[in-house]
This record gives sequence, structure tokens and C-alpha cells, in this order.
Amino acid sequence: MRVIAGDGKGHRIAAPRGRDTRPTLDRVKESLFGIIQFEVPGSVVLDLFAGSGSLGIEALSRGARFAVFNDRSAECGKIIAENLKKLGYWDRAEVYRLDFRSALDRFAALNKRFDIAFLDPPYASNAAFDAALMLFEKGLLTDSAVVVAEHAAKTPFERAPGIFKVKSTRNYGDCALSLLERDGEK
Repeated sequence: MRVIAGDGKGHRIAAPRGRDTRPTLDRVKESLFGIIQFEVPGSVVLDLFAGSGSLGIEALSRGARFAVFNDRSAECGKIIAENLKKLGYWDRAEVYRLDFRSALDRFAALNKRFDIAFLDPPYASNAAFDAALMLFEKGLLTDSAVVVAEHAAKTPFERAPGIFKVKSTRNYGDCALSLLERDGEK
């Protein structure tokens, strides 16, 4: 894996071993950042199911002001910290190793608010939907926040009436990216 653009362009980042994590493919990451490119500079980013931290690191490379990384795996937390230090982003980041629900509860207690949130849990879980609900319901997002959920293309991301709706979905082979926004309709 590598950083695609920005001041870290071309740098390789380490990823956890084994099959417990599924890194976002470079072509999907490149497309994603093409879509949200104008929201990234100066933003505060959450990479909730971070794995290697690839999405949050890409955002930092492209000018995000700060990034919060969370992954319940101790190995992932260690790798994220190493990647951040290697690229010189350690002073613009925080790394947590909590279950996503505990992490979101902690962020709410700390009054954190995010401009961009990346949700990329294992496809077989319903964690992206549950995390999106919590992000919107707990007030963890700024008014113009962008929430990106990566999920299996064969499983459409559902709307949560009155909470969030799917603004758009793009398919890339077996994976899909859905951009979520507040839903004012019930």
C-alpha cells in the first residue's frame, strides 16, 4: 500500500498481516479522494475501522488538519502509530484501540466533531450502518460532514429515515462506496 497524493505521495505504508483486515484498493482510494477532494484540506477526519490507517493517512497527506484513528486490534494500533511517525504525521493524529461503539461514546464525551468519517469494517458485519447511526445521533459530525461507508457491492447501504440517507453509491468490482448525509425527512 502507498500514499497516492499530497505531501506523502509515493510513500509505502505498512499493513497488518493476515486476513483480518482488508485494505482499500489503491484505485478505490484514488476514486474516493477524487470525489471528496475539496472537503479534505483543513478537515478533521475519523478513520473508525482504521486497519493500517490508509484512509486517514491519505487525508493527512492531502491537507487534513487532524485525524483520529481507531481500530480495536492492538496490532493495527501499533502499525498505525508506526505509519504516522514514519510519515511525520504523529503530531496531527490520535490513535485509539477500542470497539467502535466505545470509541464513538468516548468521542462524544470528549465533544469531538468530524468533517469526514471513513467507515470500512468487515463487510460481513453490520458495523458500518451501526457506526453511521451513532455518528449522526451523537452529534459527532459537523453540519457539512462527509461520511463514507465502504461495503460489499452486492449489499446496498440502507437509509435510516430521519437520521441519514445515501447521497450516492459507486461500485468498484466487489466493493462499493456510499456517501451518507443527514436526512431531514421521516
